[in-house]
Amino acid sequence: MMIIRKEKVKDYNNIYLLVKEAFKTAKVSEGNEADFVTDIRKSPNYIPELSLVAEIAGELAGYIMFSRFTYDNKGSIKEILLLAPLCVRKDHRNTGVGSLLVSNSLITARNLGYTAVVLAGDPAYYSRFGFKASIMYNIKNGNGFPDENILMYELQPDALKNAAGFISF
Repeated sequence: MMIIRKEKVKDYNNIYLLVKEAFKTAKVSEGNEADFVTDIRKSPNYIPELSLVAEIAGELAGYIMFSRFTYDNKGSIKEILLLAPLCVRKDHRNTGVGSLLVSNSLITARNLGYTAVVLAGDPAYYSRFGFKASIMYNIKNGNGFPDENILMYELQPDALKNAAGFISF
């Protein structure tokens, strides 16, 4: 039986190890994802309610983190969420752990009043949840990532309707 719950301080070390190990075999990795999680927790962008673990038989099987993120929207700064990282332990991949983490966290984020989410990821995976290329919302990225890999999701109807801007990770 799988339990999705908020991370706890006592989980931090196991989450660090899970993220580090999971990204060793990920399709795309910068190698610093575990340190990124630690850095976000120390920042004002950390949202404890949106840092979730999937637990199976008392062990961590997956992890997802959302943090506050801003982008330039026609010269004004808009706050949305950044989804990073999402990871699943290798022996639990393709079992629905990642999908449950994403689905549950999107509902929680919507209920908390957030309006939209951005991520850099695989469109084939994230499109099943309704993520679309940011360029479809007139939002470009300045990091040299392919446009199709910068994805956004509206948590509230038409949250990105009049968007036009620039994202930099």
